[in-house]
Amino acid sequence: MYEQVSHSLLNEILNELKPDIKRRDLRHFYTRLGANFYAIHSLFHTLYGDRDDFRAQALNLVETMARQYIERPDPLKKSDINREKNHNWFLAQKWVGMALYSNGFSGNLQNMQTRIDYLEELGVNLVHIMPILACPEGHSDGGYAVSNFRKVDNRIGKLEDIQALADQMRARDILLVLDVVVNHTSNEHSWAKKAKQGEKKYQDYYYIFDNREIPDMFEESMPEIFPENSPGNFTWDEEMQKWVMTVFHDYQWDLNYSNPAVLIEMLDIILFWGNRGVDILRLDAVAFLWKKIGSTCQNEREAHLILQLLKDCCQVTAPGILFIAEAIVAPVEVIKYFGEDAINAKECEIAYNATFMALLWDAVATKNTRLLYQGIKNLPDKLERATWLNYLRCHDDIGLGFDDNDIILAGYEPKSHRKFLIDYFTGKFDGSIARGLPFGANEKTADSRISGSLASLVGLDAAMESGDKAAIERAIKHILLLHSMIMSFGGIPLLYYGDEIGTINDFSYRDDPHKAGDSRWVHRPVIDWEKAELRHKQGTVEMQIFSALKKMIAVRKLIPAFADFNNRQLHDTGNHHLCAFSRINPHHPEERILVVVNFDYSPQHLDLTRLSKLPSFQFNKVKDLYTGETPSIFKNELVVPPFRFYWLTDL
Repeated sequence: MYEQVSHSLLNEILNELKPDIKRRDLRHFYTRLGANFYAIHSLFHTLYGDRDDFRAQALNLVETMARQYIERPDPLKKSDINREKNHNWFLAQKWVGMALYSNGFSGNLQNMQTRIDYLEELGVNLVHIMPILACPEGHSDGGYAVSNFRKVDNRIGKLEDIQALADQMRARDILLVLDVVVNHTSNEHSWAKKAKQGEKKYQDYYYIFDNREIPDMFEESMPEIFPENSPGNFTWDEEMQKWVMTVFHDYQWDLNYSNPAVLIEMLDIILFWGNRGVDILRLDAVAFLWKKIGSTCQNEREAHLILQLLKDCCQVTAPGILFIAEAIVAPVEVIKYFGEDAINAKECEIAYNATFMALLWDAVATKNTRLLYQGIKNLPDKLERATWLNYLRCHDDIGLGFDDNDIILAGYEPKSHRKFLIDYFTGKFDGSIARGLPFGANEKTADSRISGSLASLVGLDAAMESGDKAAIERAIKHILLLHSMIMSFGGIPLLYYGDEIGTINDFSYRDDPHKAGDSRWVHRPVIDWEKAELRHKQGTVEMQIFSALKKMIAVRKLIPAFADFNNRQLHDTGNHHLCAFSRINPHHPEERILVVVNFDYSPQHLDLTRLSKLPSFQFNKVKDLYTGETPSIFKNELVVPPFRFYWLTDL
């Protein structure tokens, strides 16, 4: 598409804008629109250029961006300008996040304001509040079956509450993260209801078919997401007498992005929440945005074009907003959600490092780092203006989506190794004290995912029940060791609420008929604040974990090398129980931090002469930044106690 064509169309669109838009002072908007419109027009034309209504839809797109810019509050516009000037602001080591359900953490959104002190005490300054939008009771999928994208669920608050919370968090320099479910809606959303009533406009918002001919073609290549409790990808709707694509659950209707009206609606929703003060938007299920017969309907090129278009439009209206890609896919695919053939991220600035999370759990079970090393080596470098979210647990299950080739290179047989991990974390393996639960078991493939809280997966509750002080200590060390990895690896560490006080599995979900069939609810706790108060009582498990994490976060924020600029080097230790990598200060390359972690029950030693990538590191001067202690070194051998981590410096 020639640039002149896009400029010509832009001039025509600007002339046709409604008078109430033209009268406004839109200086920054027009500057950004001019800078980004060639890319916007090219993407929009690639996706929708063959439609008769292309020009009308392009006008609608620009008017949507302009109206949301007009509504954007002045403090947020000032923040946009500041973030444009310091465009790498989110790569700094100062950010430490926590993901939480507001009803489980504080009861409701109003009470969230009273719990900000707790988050600040820990050192958290990025808060992902799990889905808060209106959902039907009983068919909510944990908040991901949205029935109204502009309404907060009555059970947890009102729109005014989230606005007040956003204002308070901004005053304290805490980032707010909220979800926008971009792939689907609830079947009780107004669009779906109008589709059921026969309105063609809204039937075109979804994938709706009169018979099984086309659905059957899709099913030949589409995998099942929840084969255990929601098999297949299509649902018969009695009211319409038609088939609807429902990839996740039968009550979640997939949106049809081959219709530009859907994209514009979702852009409007994204900007609506940006204007409520949300700093980062987590875009749910982005891998599924484009459906194509003969494919898996995941990770299609058009899905990436849609994300690029949404990002370019946000760059015009609200450039301070960041996107998180919720794409739990293979490393070779997830890296694409930053944007292909680019230096800076042009889709989503942040992505979940699900592979790293699963690799850490493998190291916990095996007590060795062979697969961890292999997986890290094959993890592609991120783009310059992009970063990972590194996490241990989240609201979802643990998937064992390692690359089979990596498993083989690590010395295992893929199928049997995955079975071992499932058995280990569900407590079936002899000697395991983990208390996880299977989730999404597939009888056809014998595959399964794993539910469970962090503390239960490392055996804390089993150890406490037995009163075994040594086992309790090992579990606590496990918790801290794993957090030390996500704090130092490179990216934004994302804690999961309750982990900071050692919250164990909550089996009360089995008493709720709407939740009983979904084991993920076992690790979606309601925080016991009396238990949380024990963080101040000397000798308690809560105090040991909370105070250690608080210290770890504080130390992390003081280490420039932990900022995320692809400044990590992996080291071959010659010892499969150890993991070692160095982090380099991007502004002063001579400043390095050596991270060493022992995943085994026994003390291990590291031959320092193997670290050829650290030629100038003075091991006779090293100290651990976390404890302030000097580690034990004998004749170039660093001794690493069981389940111990070091953040070593020689300065």
